[in-house]
Amino acid sequence: MVKKTLHHRLYFEEIIRRISGLSENSQGKWGKMNVCQMLKHCDLVLQIPLNRVELSEINFFLKYIGICTKKEMYVFNNGIPRNMPTFRKLIVTFECDFDEARKGLLQTLNDYWTAFKNEKLPEHHVLFGKMEEKDWGFLEFKHLDHHLKQFNV
Repeated sequence: MVKKTLHHRLYFEEIIRRISGLSENSQGKWGKMNVCQMLKHCDLVLQIPLNRVELSEINFFLKYIGICTKKEMYVFNNGIPRNMPTFRKLIVTFECDFDEARKGLLQTLNDYWTAFKNEKLPEHHVLFGKMEEKDWGFLEFKHLDHHLKQFNV
């Protein structure tokens, strides 16, 4: 089975096409976020490797779970379970403008691509521990794919 990554231009452009397929009226199949909130959430998550969003430190037990989850996802190439808990800082409950949110996420994706190409991705993540370039590409693709599936694209 192919392990898609945000670091392969074909899969990067697939994500952009899928984001472009969303509309203000796109309905989620699960979860509490509307489509605009999902776009803002994905933007915030993608800003972590750009060092624009800093997550609070977590306890050893949660770090251990995060590291194991990263390895398990890599081995089995599975997706992110629905309704997973997330960092409070990444939860979007406020109303937002759909067009601005989509434009912001697309800009952050381009900034991420530049950081990847310039080898500027961090070597650590608060939850997932030590991160290599391949980890960022794989996990960021999985996260975006999870939420785009949530909204049927």
